[in-house]
Amino acid sequence: MALRVTVFIVAICCTASLHAQKKDPYKDVDNDVRLRALRNAQVWIPVSVASMDIRTGPTDVESFAPGAQVQCDYDDEKLTGTPKFNCVIPPKDKIRVKYGAKNGEVYAEVAATRLLWALGFGADRLYPVTVACKGCPEDPIKNHKKVDGTRTFTPAVVERKMPGDEIQLFKDSGWSWVELTFVDQTAGGAPMEQRDALKLLAAFLQHTDSKPQQQRLVCLDTTKNITPAEDGTCAHPFMMLNDVGKTFGAASMFNSDGKSAANLKEWSGTPVWKDDTGCVAQLSKSMTGSLENPKIGEAGRKFLSGLLSQLSDRQLRDLFDVAQFSKRDPSASVDDWVAAFKKKRDDIASRTCPA
Repeated sequence: MALRVTVFIVAICCTASLHAQKKDPYKDVDNDVRLRALRNAQVWIPVSVASMDIRTGPTDVESFAPGAQVQCDYDDEKLTGTPKFNCVIPPKDKIRVKYGAKNGEVYAEVAATRLLWALGFGADRLYPVTVACKGCPEDPIKNHKKVDGTRTFTPAVVERKMPGDEIQLFKDSGWSWVELTFVDQTAGGAPMEQRDALKLLAAFLQHTDSKPQQQRLVCLDTTKNITPAEDGTCAHPFMMLNDVGKTFGAASMFNSDGKSAANLKEWSGTPVWKDDTGCVAQLSKSMTGSLENPKIGEAGRKFLSGLLSQLSDRQLRDLFDVAQFSKRDPSASVDDWVAAFKKKRDDIASRTCPA
């Protein structure tokens, strides 16, 4: 009898473990599974750049129109870092809100994610909105306790994750930029020109806070109606940028918000290339960064240049207007930002990289 009970308990444990694994097989994968995903990963999806609606951004049932009024109930989970809080749109749509007129990420991350998306690279989706939060304290990042009444946050952005399941060794394991070398084109992974283009774009943006958790390795299988494998093996892995709030400024040692996020003087004054000749991109390494002055091949330079050249003046104006850059610094107009962008784009187009 005791033997039967033991077997029964073991069977229950194993069954429960199997169900947990099937529920989210991409969490806590072993290193071999992750390395296989990196080897086969893509970094770019073909898009029609010229037809991308940058002002509206990615549209689906979870999207918000620019300036939309979002009403939600405060979730008092304590968060750290840049000003942000969680909120629930009834009945159970939990959203992440970043806020604050002095928070550079509210502006820079909208522009950076829209640009990545419009060019075919992976990024989360950021929507500039006005949030009416029931129960929110005045500054949730300083005091996360729920209060009475409704508080309005503007400027604010709602963050939605790029569709796909995160492949993780552990929570927020992400990927470092050196791991792009693990991608194997002969095994079906992204070609070198696309990986170099992504590095060059990171330098173009001055993506200074490039620690591993700012990039995500995701599996797109469920978006293609493919049933997940029990061990987390992925047929369509993708390497994307998770947090690009410190962009459109200049890379800094400590990822300074004032210098590194939506600062026209710093961004326009930082060259694309480190030297007058050659193709080493200018990107100083921060304390948390995993990318520094990447060397770019000619194929990668041409690949990114070809994508950037398809952006119209209207798309560029929409990029900086929808991201509300003029609110960040009223002395810098949208036209000023467009001019700086086009100058950097020309600097990429006019360079020739040695073999």
